[in-house]
Amino acid sequence: MRLVLASQSPRRLELLGRLGVTPDAVVPADIDETPRKAELPAVYAARMAAEKAASVHAGEAGALVLAADVVVAAGRRILPKTESEDEARACLELLSGRRHRVHCAVTAISQDGTARHRLSTSIVAFKRLSGEEMEAYLASGEWRGKAGGYAIQGRAEALVRFLGGSHSAVMGLPLYETRALLRASGYPIG
Repeated sequence: MRLVLASQSPRRLELLGRLGVTPDAVVPADIDETPRKAELPAVYAARMAAEKAASVHAGEAGALVLAADVVVAAGRRILPKTESEDEARACLELLSGRRHRVHCAVTAISQDGTARHRLSTSIVAFKRLSGEEMEAYLASGEWRGKAGGYAIQGRAEALVRFLGGSHSAVMGLPLYETRALLRASGYPIG
């Protein structure tokens, strides 16, 4: 069975490797990722994973396609994948000293076109960040392109005082849910 990962994330590739899985191909999805008006964060994450999988499956007939999406949410607000230091600073200021949710949705579309979906929601709390801690993290550049302006698998992990849920989901791919989807889709995984 041919497995296609619909993501260009090196982190997702690494996480799949933790399951002993190496995709046969990596084909990033090219879709519009703009949230809809008043779209809730968990709904948005699920829609993005489903649309990414469907987009890639259309060009990969006969393959099992796996896609995921991570959304960092402060209340009902969807935080961006930060592209500028100012954007990252704004996210970190918002998250400093408070809890937020990280929704990670996964979709698998099997060879016959059957779509299966899972959603993992984790709660993350940062310590109250001092100006020095904020500046040091921003100077690292680790925030670039990361949902909510941080990467939990890097320096930001030392700033997290609480994590309830799946560490791998906050990184970008919930391993428990992914394994279940692959098995349900007939993929040979232990």
